Amino acid sequence: MRLVIGEDSALFREGLRRLLVDAGHDVVDVAPDAPSLVETVRRTRPDLAVVDVRMPPDCTDDGARAARQLRSEMPELAIVLLSQHVETRHSVELVGTGSFGYLLKDRVLDVDEFLDAVRRVGAGGSALDPTVVSRLVGTRHGDPLHTLTTREKEVLALVAEGRTNAAIARRLWLTERTIETHVGSIFLKLGLIPGADDHRRVLAVLTYLTADTLAQS
Repeated sequence: MRLVIGEDSALFREGLRRLLVDAGHDVVDVAPDAPSLVETVRRTRPDLAVVDVRMPPDCTDDGARAARQLRSEMPELAIVLLSQHVETRHSVELVGTGSFGYLLKDRVLDVDEFLDAVRRVGAGGSALDPTVVSRLVGTRHGDPLHTLTTREKEVLALVAEGRTNAAIARRLWLTERTIETHVGSIFLKLGLIPGADDHRRVLAVLTYLTADTLAQS
């Protein structure tokens, strides 16, 4: 897979580059700030961009805004956002578009998990950090999530991370059929149409859960 890295820390940027190259990916270029990231992605047309949320020139949410701009120009571009802290304002707008991941930088230290997330996003799926998921799916009064059982919320959080039913079953030490039952119940309670593939389920659930957040952004 052809990738571009947008990261202002030279040390972290080089570490990412080496990690991805060693995993067999082609890092076609890197960018130290948001404007050069946009220019580089436009020029190289990679399959996926790994982008730090906070980049120069403002060091606020420049990377996330650049990612939104690039996605609007190139809908096929897969994006993985990296951040030190959970910032959901821009992630909720991108999460419903597919081929999107949002990971905390600490997760990169778990090399296998990080590379698996990159692979999933590059294949058109989703990969959200559990901390981000918890922020997005936290129970709110008057929200249909309030009707879910503790186990269903646990399953929903793993679905939102982009996990398949089989992977969730292994994580929770349950049978796949049991997970299917929980997922069916979740969709019924949330008023979502069951029967779509895993990718569509993830997008539908997250779009539904973040609708009020989008309205407030």
